[in-house]
Amino acid sequence: MKIFISSVRKGLEEERDALPGIIRAIGHTPVLFEDFSAQTTPSRQACLAALDSADVCIFLLGPSYGHVFSETGQSATHDEWVVAKTAGKPRWVYRKLGVTFEDTQQKFARTVEAYATGVFRDSFHDTAELMTKVVGKIKELESDRSPLSFAPLPQPVPLRWSLDQVSVAGSANLPLLELHVFPVGFAGYSARALEEVGDSLADRIRRSGAVKNDVALMSSGSQEHVSVSIPLSKPRTWDSPRPGELIEVRLHKSGQVSLRATLPRDGLGSILDQDSLPQQVTSLLRFNGALDLIQHERIIVAIGVSDPNLTQVDRFNPHQSRTRAELSAYSRSFTLQTEPDESTSLAALDTGAEEVAGILSRALIKRHPSLSR
Repeated sequence: MKIFISSVRKGLEEERDALPGIIRAIGHTPVLFEDFSAQTTPSRQACLAALDSADVCIFLLGPSYGHVFSETGQSATHDEWVVAKTAGKPRWVYRKLGVTFEDTQQKFARTVEAYATGVFRDSFHDTAELMTKVVGKIKELESDRSPLSFAPLPQPVPLRWSLDQVSVAGSANLPLLELHVFPVGFAGYSARALEEVGDSLADRIRRSGAVKNDVALMSSGSQEHVSVSIPLSKPRTWDSPRPGELIEVRLHKSGQVSLRATLPRDGLGSILDQDSLPQQVTSLLRFNGALDLIQHERIIVAIGVSDPNLTQVDRFNPHQSRTRAELSAYSRSFTLQTEPDESTSLAALDTGAEEVAGILSRALIKRHPSLSR
């Protein structure tokens, strides 16, 4: 198992020097920026590539925030936090006690510690205590326990669907996959708070890495929600296979966060693939978590498809368009969505995303009429 260690070195020199040895001693591979001191690849790019290949990320919070890079407006550790979070990497955070944090580091620590569940947080006084806790956490991970917990809903939740609403620009006549996350127990936003969070929505999307900086985002809103639309990329040819793409992020006054995306498609139409749908839903769940909009411990998650009569349950090949497909010929329209009857932990937007995505995707595809004929 590769374990990435992320932190500023200043103020944590002893801890960074000690951790690699204990990690190797129990049979795993430590990865840290000191390993990339002599490469042709830019250090930031090399570190992020190493993080991407890691199985676990350890974040050490000490007194210093670190150098702020002009490209991102954040420190390297902050960059690595965002990338690890978006990728759904298990993240263990250890805060050093007995030291005074810089103002910028204190702000970063609040960002990290505001994430209610799905990420492990602890503290330490000295190197010996840190090493003991890290070893214990590694042993816990080796037992492979699920980070999720489920609980039945005592009463229905006012989930807002958008299956019958107008499509986002550029997606006309395309079935859309939508994913909704509702925070249980959240009182909702005031008009002022909704506007304030809405103003940050486009920046949150960009910081997640989901869109490039040169992609134009369009914001809009009403008294009930704020939203950001993301334009579709241009295809090579009209019939070339195209994976699903995120096209809208919507924050409701209730606190519900809704995402809409196209489904994988080729020249013969949109596809519900039993393999690629869970992967797409996993990515959307993790992206939702990276937005940092929901921080309540319990959430409800649901997915649905607009115009499902325009979809086929089939295999999607990203390299080759299908030559034949069984077109839908249903006598009436039908609804394709999951009906939530339980809540789960916030880890569903992080380390538990893949498990939840599998549950939701299987339930959705099972409802498609083509499988019941």
